[in-house]
Amino acid sequence: MRMNIAFAAAIISAAALLSGCTFDGTISNFAVNYGARTDAGYRLPAIPIAKVPAQYRRQIVRYQTDEQPGTIIIETGEKHLYLVTGNGRAVRYGIGVGREGFEWKGSARIALKREWPVWTPPAAMIKRRPDLAKWRGGMPGGPDNALGARAMYLFNKRGDSGYRIHGTPEWWSIGKAMSSGCIRLLNQDVIDLYDRAEVGAKVIVR
Repeated sequence: MRMNIAFAAAIISAAALLSGCTFDGTISNFAVNYGARTDAGYRLPAIPIAKVPAQYRRQIVRYQTDEQPGTIIIETGEKHLYLVTGNGRAVRYGIGVGREGFEWKGSARIALKREWPVWTPPAAMIKRRPDLAKWRGGMPGGPDNALGARAMYLFNKRGDSGYRIHGTPEWWSIGKAMSSGCIRLLNQDVIDLYDRAEVGAKVIVR
């Protein structure tokens, strides 16, 4: 009986591999896409992806929703961002979210997209961290910029929400609550999302 169970498990496992699916709903992953690269003249270092928990690596997963393809759904509790692609699937990215006191939920839309954006710390942040006053007029884009390689600017009915979906060189912060409310992704992931997401896309933060 044990042999039969083991044999059956092997058959099921092989079938899952052949179909490209795993039991956690993953259809495919992009673990090989985190190497060093040059982007717009800037050098992005490789991410030690083996140190990033598997659930926070970019992958295509099964995802049921009534939202239209192109919608971004952010599940802050599970630290995942889903880009709905339709047919019961989504591209899932690991994210870092707002720390205690900076969480938020609601709906917005992508109003602007920028490559290697300038980062201007808000006055409230400068008050908390006077060392950032030197960037009051804007920190130039680059590998050390707080917004990373890409930024998508979230607006709501009142205008600019002040929140961004952006990249970060701090790969160890993915899966944690460390930001001032913005949603951060690995730089290699935010470049991928930037290329897929459209201006005007609906963003739902839960």
